[in-house]
Amino acid sequence: MDGTALVSPRLALGNVVVLGGGRSGEREVSLESSAGIARALRSVAPPLGPSDVVEVELQRDGRWLVGGRSLEPARALLELPSDAVFVLGLHGGEGEDGTLQGFLASSRRSFTGSGVGASALCMDKRAARTVVAAAGLRVAPAEFITRRTWNERGACLARLRGLGSTWFVKPNDGGSSVATSRVTDPAQLESAVTQAFTSGERVLVEAEIAGVELSCGVIGASGSEARALPPIEIRPHDGRFFDYEEKYSAGGAHEICPPTSVDETACRALQSAAVTAFDVLGCEGYARIDFIVRPSGEAVFLEANTLPGFTARSLFPQEAAVAGLDYAQVCCELVAFARRRGPTE
Repeated sequence: MDGTALVSPRLALGNVVVLGGGRSGEREVSLESSAGIARALRSVAPPLGPSDVVEVELQRDGRWLVGGRSLEPARALLELPSDAVFVLGLHGGEGEDGTLQGFLASSRRSFTGSGVGASALCMDKRAARTVVAAAGLRVAPAEFITRRTWNERGACLARLRGLGSTWFVKPNDGGSSVATSRVTDPAQLESAVTQAFTSGERVLVEAEIAGVELSCGVIGASGSEARALPPIEIRPHDGRFFDYEEKYSAGGAHEICPPTSVDETACRALQSAAVTAFDVLGCEGYARIDFIVRPSGEAVFLEANTLPGFTARSLFPQEAAVAGLDYAQVCCELVAFARRRGPTE
């Protein structure tokens, strides 16, 4: 893929507002992502870059920090350019689950990434699994637990033990592996589920799938315009999984793009599966789709991230760079796509 061909030099990006922060457990990652995006956009002169970039922090109390003033969101919008594209540097929670997208859409504001429906669907891991499985993609055996069903703890634990001998326990509606555990001892399942409930009202428990973990970014619109980036292989340190520390610390997991543990045929199949997931989930602009690739080459869907990380070591920018699109270019491309699309319904 020739990354430079993705950006239209004829389209003025105009005003841009970069949103970061929020109230989710991924707030600190969001602040780092949004700051990096703002710096990158400012580094590109108009018309390839935006005419102006405003940074806005979404505070823990729900107010927006605009020009040093803490404002209610509706009031903050009145202080910001009406023609601006809002770049969503949020991760998790109401920044990624469709809540913020709905607010901006109802205000007729343009924004990067997926709309309300796809954002809500992809944040709900159980629902996303159901949709992609109906489209023919493989998913791991799993059990879904609510606080009500967890009251029948013995029956729940018996079903979980029936999934296999190693389990991933995670909040159904979270990201960045917050409150997620890899469990190898059945005696630890109860505490792992209890921990996952600290980050949400619903828990998903999946059987571990043996294979290589890969992630594949997709950019564009659902359908024929969507294009897969080169997949990236994720190698956590021995005895670890791709948890918060492995994702974001300087000494975290090894990330290899293009992958070296799967062959070209498996990579192409993975890219096709990523585009299929992107399409059937209704994603727009960009997303990152996570998989395990079995030794047979079969890809097993894990989840779709509609607002993937954009820190210096995040996966999506690394994949884009291998495709020939540097960090600043990919930020401009996402703004250009949102500008072309205009306000969503």
